[in-house]
Amino acid sequence: MLRIHFTANDLAGVRMAGRPDVLWETILSFHRLRDRRGSVVYGEWRSDARTRLNGETRLLAALVPSRGYFPDFLTPAEGLHGLDDGLQAIRATPPARVRTELALLGADRSGGRTVPHSLRALAEGGAEPFNRLLGALRGYHRAAIEPYWPHIRARVEAERALRGRALLDGGADELLASLPPMLRWRAPVLEADYPVDRDLHLDGRGLLLQPSYFCRGAPVVLRDPTLPPVLVYPTTHCEAPTVREPGGTSLAKLVGTTRSAVLHAIGDGGTTSELARRAGVSLASASQHAGVLREAGLVATLRHGNAVLHTLTPLGAALLGGAQGLAGPSRAPVERLYARNGPVTS
Repeated sequence: MLRIHFTANDLAGVRMAGRPDVLWETILSFHRLRDRRGSVVYGEWRSDARTRLNGETRLLAALVPSRGYFPDFLTPAEGLHGLDDGLQAIRATPPARVRTELALLGADRSGGRTVPHSLRALAEGGAEPFNRLLGALRGYHRAAIEPYWPHIRARVEAERALRGRALLDGGADELLASLPPMLRWRAPVLEADYPVDRDLHLDGRGLLLQPSYFCRGAPVVLRDPTLPPVLVYPTTHCEAPTVREPGGTSLAKLVGTTRSAVLHAIGDGGTTSELARRAGVSLASASQHAGVLREAGLVATLRHGNAVLHTLTPLGAALLGGAQGLAGPSRAPVERLYARNGPVTS
C-alpha cells in the first residue's frame, strides 16, 4: 500500500495538471504495449501502434522493463510542456543522477547495484548514447502517441473537468475523496492500492495530480522522495474508449440547430441535466444529441457514480470556435505520478 501524508499546507498545495504529460504517457504506454490486459480500451491502439513501430525498441525495453522500476529521469516535469521541452530536460540530467538511477534499475532486476550491460554506455555519459535515447523516445512517440494525442488529451481534460467540479464543490478534501477507487482519502492520508509498502511525506510541498490515459490499475509516483511530488493516476475510461478518426458517417450526423445548441451548451463541461437546461431541450434529447456528438469525436463523456459529465474534445472546441468566429468574436479552443521501486501490476 502507498500512503501519502498531507499537512494543512499540502492540502492547500494540491493542484491538477493542466494537460496530459507527454513523457508520462509515452513511458506508460510502453507498458500497455507489452501486456494483453485492457483490450477494450487499448486493444485497437495496441494493434495499430505495433504496426507503426518499425524502429528499434531494445533501448526502451532495457530502460523500461515490463514490470518494476524505471528511472525517474525519464519523466521530468517539463514533459507537461511538450515533447521537445521534455527531451531537453532528459538531456540535461546530471551524469551522476543518470548513473545512480541506472544502478537502481540494475538492483531491481538482479538484487545488486550494477548498471545493466546494455545501458553502460548511457551511464558512462557522452553525447552519443543520449542522442540514441532521445531518438528512440522521439521515434516511439511519433509512432505510438502522436496519432492519438487528441483522444488522449480529450480523456485527460474530461477527467480534469470532473475533478475540478469536486474541488469547486468541496475544496481539496472533496477533490481527493472523488479520485478513482484505487485511491482512498482518509484524512490526512491518501492511500493507494500498491504492489509495495511505502510512505510518502509531502512535508508542505503540495501534490500535483496528473491524470494519465495509459496509467492502468495502480497509480505511479516518483521513487526519489526529494523530487517534486506528483501522483500519476488512471483516467476513467467509459464511453467510446477507442480512438476515432475525424470525419466519417458519425460526423455527417452533426446537423440541425438543436444539436448545435447542445454543443454550445457543453462549453467548459456539463452534466446531461445541465446541457438540457442550457439548450432548452428535454433530458432524453440532450442525452441523445450528446451521444451523436461523442460518436463524431466532438465530445468526451465521463461517468462518475450517477453523474455523467460531457466535455469538448480538441476537435469539438476547434469546430465550436470556428463557428463562433463566423458569427462574431472567436472563442479560444478549450485548453485544457506507484513509487517506481516495485512491480507494475496494472
